[in-house]
Amino acid sequence: MTQLSLGGLAGLPMKTKITNRHHLLILAELRKHARKASASQLQKMKSYIGTTKPFYLMRTGVERQIARNWVRKHPDLSRGECVALLTSLYRGESRNEICMASKLLESAKIRKEVAPHFIDAWLSRVEGWAETDSICQSNFSGEEVLAKWEEWKNLLKKLVFDENVHKRRASLVLLTRPVRESADRRLADLAFANIDRLMCERSILITKAVSWLLRDLIKNHRLRVAAYLDENEALLPRIAVRETRNKLLTGRKSRRTAFTP
Repeated sequence: MTQLSLGGLAGLPMKTKITNRHHLLILAELRKHARKASASQLQKMKSYIGTTKPFYLMRTGVERQIARNWVRKHPDLSRGECVALLTSLYRGESRNEICMASKLLESAKIRKEVAPHFIDAWLSRVEGWAETDSICQSNFSGEEVLAKWEEWKNLLKKLVFDENVHKRRASLVLLTRPVRESADRRLADLAFANIDRLMCERSILITKAVSWLLRDLIKNHRLRVAAYLDENEALLPRIAVRETRNKLLTGRKSRRTAFTP
C-alpha cells in the first residue's frame, strides 16, 4: 500500500491513479450501490451542493453504512494506513469519494490517527459547502480540539486567511461543534476572532457559516453573542444578524435560505 508523507499531501491533484487498495474496494462499493439517475437529476444535485465533480446517486445512509462496515472489518490499520486511505479518497474524482473519507472520520478510531495539519491539505480538493462541511461539521469534538489545542489553533488561524474560500469557511465550521460542546474561553475567543476577520465577506459560503457559528456560540456564551451583535450589526451579514437574533429570542433558527445550515 502506498504510504504518503505530509509533503506528498501538498497540491492534491485533480486526477490521479488510485493505488490504495482500500480506496479501490470502497469505490467498488459506491459504484455497486449507485442508483440510476438522469443527467438532469445529477446536475440538479450537483448545483445544489455546489460541486462540478462526478456524482453517484444513492439512498440516504448508504455511504455511512459502507464506512461503518469498512471500519468494523479493518480494526488494526496503522496511523500511516489511515492517513494514506483518507488522502487517497480526498484525491478522488467523485464527490462521493470525498464524502466517504469524511464519513470514515466519524469513527473515533480513525480520527485519533489524524493530526490537524492534514485537514489543510484535504480541504484543497473540496468544492462547495457540502464537501467542505463533510470534513468540518461535527467530526471533531470540543474535547478533541482542546486536547491538541496549539495544533488546532494554528490550523484555524491559518485557514481564516487562506485565498481559498472553502478553507475560510472551514475556519468557522470546524469550530461549530467545539463551541457548542465546551464553554472553554479559548474556543470562543478564536471563534469571535475568525468571525471578525470574515464578517465583511459576502460569499454565501461565508455568510451562512458566520451565522451558524454565532448561533452555536449562544449555548455557552449567550450574553457575549448578544453584545457582539449590538456592536457589529452594521458589519455582519444580514442573514447572520437575523438568524442569530431569532435564535436568541426563540431558541430556534429562522426559515432556511439557499442552503443549510
